[in-house]
Amino acid sequence: MSHLMRYVLLLLFLLPLPASASEALWRELRAGPAVLLMRHEATEPGTGDPPGFRRADCSTQRNLSEAGRAAARATGARLRAEGVPVAAVRTSAWCRSAETARLLGFDPPSHDKALDSFFADRRQEPAATAALRDLIADWKGPGVLVLVTHQVNITAATEVYPAPGEMVVLKPSRTGFAVVGRLRL
Repeated sequence: MSHLMRYVLLLLFLLPLPASASEALWRELRAGPAVLLMRHEATEPGTGDPPGFRRADCSTQRNLSEAGRAAARATGARLRAEGVPVAAVRTSAWCRSAETARLLGFDPPSHDKALDSFFADRRQEPAATAALRDLIADWKGPGVLVLVTHQVNITAATEVYPAPGEMVVLKPSRTGFAVVGRLRL
């Protein structure tokens, strides 16, 4: 891919949604029931986890950067400012997701195994993706369910490749769910 094409794609990725498109997503969230499937915020450099990481020990994991922490707080503030009725927040067990979920500033998040990363063991993908899809489809509200997880989980369930902190807006239905749009604050 040429440098010009990469630049054009980067610009398209960074451009905000037109006001009408983003307002429609905010209206969808305020009306509920809906699910916000959120990738954890920005981390220290790298992908995956360092060799020998342990889920019970945050010091062995790739964690949120200071910018990621600030972004998580700002995202929670924006959700409140937009009047999004967040009913519950659930998170993966990884520290970067759990910290993102806590910093949103809603009721304490709870762990849900369906949100745990399968990056290091792709054999878990089919079962993990089915569990995540069921979790989304089963949400009846009232309000919005916020799920904080990882890129691999979101992409497997929705075919969306989210940026750090990006949220996929989902509308649950009897037959599963629909991707309504994407929010990056």
